[in-house]
Amino acid sequence: MSEDVLNPRAAEVARKLHLVREALAQAGAGAIRLRGVDWFAWATAGGDASVLLAADLGVADLLVTPHEACVLTDEIEAERLRREQLADGLGLSFHIAPWAETELHDTYVLGAAAGAPVLSDHPRRDERPLPPALRLRRMVLEPGEQERYRALGGDAAAAMAAALRAARPHWTEHELAAAGARELLARGIQPALVLAAGERRLPLFRHPLPTHEALGGRAMLVFCARRHGLYANLTRFVAFGAVPDALRAAEQELLRAEATGLDAVRPGQSLAAVYHALDAAYRHANRPDEIRRHHQGGITGYAAREIVASASTATGIETGMAFAFNPSFAGVKVEDTFLLGPGGLDNLTLAPDWPATTVDGRARPLWLEGEAMP
Repeated sequence: MSEDVLNPRAAEVARKLHLVREALAQAGAGAIRLRGVDWFAWATAGGDASVLLAADLGVADLLVTPHEACVLTDEIEAERLRREQLADGLGLSFHIAPWAETELHDTYVLGAAAGAPVLSDHPRRDERPLPPALRLRRMVLEPGEQERYRALGGDAAAAMAAALRAARPHWTEHELAAAGARELLARGIQPALVLAAGERRLPLFRHPLPTHEALGGRAMLVFCARRHGLYANLTRFVAFGAVPDALRAAEQELLRAEATGLDAVRPGQSLAAVYHALDAAYRHANRPDEIRRHHQGGITGYAAREIVASASTATGIETGMAFAFNPSFAGVKVEDTFLLGPGGLDNLTLAPDWPATTVDGRARPLWLEGEAMP
């Protein structure tokens, strides 16, 4: 039996360290210091260096040299990380500093680089940024990453459905967001972003942070849900009673526009081509200004949006990339996380029991019609 089968996580880490070392050699650098929780998760095949969820930087860095891969952390975090995040025989060493003397890591890095340049995702002082080619490789997901992503997407979709099925018209937006966060955390998912809007605020704001206002006749819930460093992004709506005909018509129009964009997600195309397809769809719907009122999403993975699609985004689309687009009109929006496989786009975040319709051969979410207002 091959080593990959015996320890697939360790094999994945070894392949990624090989990619990092190739970048190191091509840049003529002595070390790469990965500070972000996103890069740490990628390089360690799902290790979590976060404590404060809102922070880009975690409680551990990963230092990679031609001969070593070393976790830089402090005495507070080292044993927990070793036991709970990096315990799968990954071949990583540790440099542990007292919490009040983390500058000792800098000294260690300089020694490890042996006078050669240091690259970093968050460069400081004389450090240099990571080469763009390495970031592009991060966005093409390995089979193990895709498997983790599928599990995350299914769990995030189940959390969303549970929260919205429990929702009631008298709930506040904060209560709906809290229900969503609770359902995510119960499934081991970090609620990196939870947005909620009730009937009044839905048409007003594209990024509605929840308030104490009651939901009223309908509501939207939005997740950026993170586990193993990967993000599942999705948006769903609930109506307490029948969905008004005008909103139902707008939803169908939006789904047709989305389908035009999704059809453009093909290997060899650029991300800009998807943006232009959506722009054309908005114009066809006689809503040319809507594309300027909210970004349209783009490539996702180890960031909620690795790259946002724009008219000039030249990034090429490859099999193995994940995408989360979110076209919207005032008061309606659609968003799921898709993985691009050999057979096309695979929706990771649509629960099998969620109300759906078929648009251009794809199942797309509809409004959940819940308990009517008294």
